[in-house]
Amino acid sequence: MIIRRKYIDEIMKFAESDLIKVITGVRRCGKSVILEQICNIIKKETDNIVYIDFDDRAQSNFIASWEDIVNFVNKERKPERCYVFLDEIQNIDNWAMAVKSLRREECSVFITGSNSKLLSGEIAREISGRFVSFRIRPFVFREISEYARILNKKYDIQDYIIWGGFPQVLEQVDESAVRRYLNSLDDTIIINDIISRFKIKKVDDFKRVVNFILLSHARIYSPYSISNYMNTNNHSNISSNTIQKWIGYLKEAYIIDELARYSKKAKKELENSKKIYLCDIALNSIRLKNGEYDITHNFENIVFNELLFMDYSLQVYNMIDGEIDFVAQKGNKTFYIQVAYSIVDENTRKREFAPFAKLDNQHKKIIITSDEYDFSTSTVEHIKFKDFVMMDELS
Repeated sequence: MIIRRKYIDEIMKFAESDLIKVITGVRRCGKSVILEQICNIIKKETDNIVYIDFDDRAQSNFIASWEDIVNFVNKERKPERCYVFLDEIQNIDNWAMAVKSLRREECSVFITGSNSKLLSGEIAREISGRFVSFRIRPFVFREISEYARILNKKYDIQDYIIWGGFPQVLEQVDESAVRRYLNSLDDTIIINDIISRFKIKKVDDFKRVVNFILLSHARIYSPYSISNYMNTNNHSNISSNTIQKWIGYLKEAYIIDELARYSKKAKKELENSKKIYLCDIALNSIRLKNGEYDITHNFENIVFNELLFMDYSLQVYNMIDGEIDFVAQKGNKTFYIQVAYSIVDENTRKREFAPFAKLDNQHKKIIITSDEYDFSTSTVEHIKFKDFVMMDELS
């Protein structure tokens, strides 16, 4: 497995802090590997380490409560400063009590979990001001390319646009195995992490809504519009409030992100509708067959994930007669970004460039496409996708 320096370096800055290090992200994005790599780094300095993997039955069967965690750590540790690693801790009731107790007992605590309930509601209040969180995402292109080289596998940009960046995709022998692995992962997230955990009663309706959302990524939707579509086309009876609640569950499992739309005219975010993006476009591709993949929206979704990896904060810039896909900000720099798979067609090119003409030149304007020809103008920079996915930041 590759060393994911971007995440590890940030987490290691807090290795000696008494803040609880919370590592979150969707299942199978590589959280446990990062935790192990951090553990191995610390092992070079000390052997006073306790590691519990709560997905390992042989190790965790005898740990059923937060008190068991504390007792086990105290039994295994040495008197001086100890480094405690708790992998997939979210299934232990009142786990926050354990980490609060351990941090008071000269322990540097690292935890992982696959849902944002780790940091929500009552638990967040329990450890408020005592933690620092890090969200891990599936591989971006440069990471999965590096892993492909290690495995001596071929995985080019076109593979990435269809099958995304879940690390174990590369470990499968063929497309059939890739689909089987991703479908199994999808079932685990949807059924185990959401339906079972939240005790959803309208299971069939929930699955239909999830399929609709995951097939409709990189588009603007509101809970009302989804409710109206489902009720009209599937003869369901699902309220917009229920849709909003279910969208929240998908966000808590780190399956989707919502991107706010900003209107300069209204000088505020447009709260009733947002753009939905997937943590990984593979969750869309497994819902399609016969090679009819949604390349256009996958492409935009990937740009979204790559920009987040570069640490940009993002919004959609809404206009009366159009929109800019992304307003990307970092530090004192702002970029207006349009995304299109191809703008070779003149009409497409005019459509994609048109929103730029309504903006002043105070901030840089960028269009990202897969085209090899350079379509840059005097006011808009064209960045080729193959170059974009290897950039550390926009310039």
